[in-house]
Amino acid sequence: MRGIFLRWLILTVAIIVTSYLLDGICVTSFLSPFFAAAILGILNAFFRPILFILTLPINVLSLGLFTFVINAIMLMMASGAISGFEVFGFWSAVFGSLLISLVSWILTSFINERGTVHYIDLKKVGHNRWE
Repeated sequence: MRGIFLRWLILTVAIIVTSYLLDGICVTSFLSPFFAAAILGILNAFFRPILFILTLPINVLSLGLFTFVINAIMLMMASGAISGFEVFGFWSAVFGSLLISLVSWILTSFINERGTVHYIDLKKVGHNRWE
């Protein structure tokens, strides 16, 4: 349960960072991206697999690049459901979903399966070997 809440906060931070970096995405308060992250998680859990299967031929032909369009659609749907979280235009949604995915991936890479922050402690053994 702790891992879900931590990933929810990471997605919230990713939405806030993206709103500062892109002019086409606007948040008005901290609660807006907090609820937008919840709605985005629910949409990605239920509707994204269905959309991915329905658009599989297009996705194969575009070598997976159509996944960015699916992510943009999910982001625009979340902005329609939450007041105070606005996405202006399709290309803002595409670049916003790309940035949100990137920031979320970087921050989530520090969390293990149990929902705790972890790091790898390497020690130099020998001339060119690390363990």
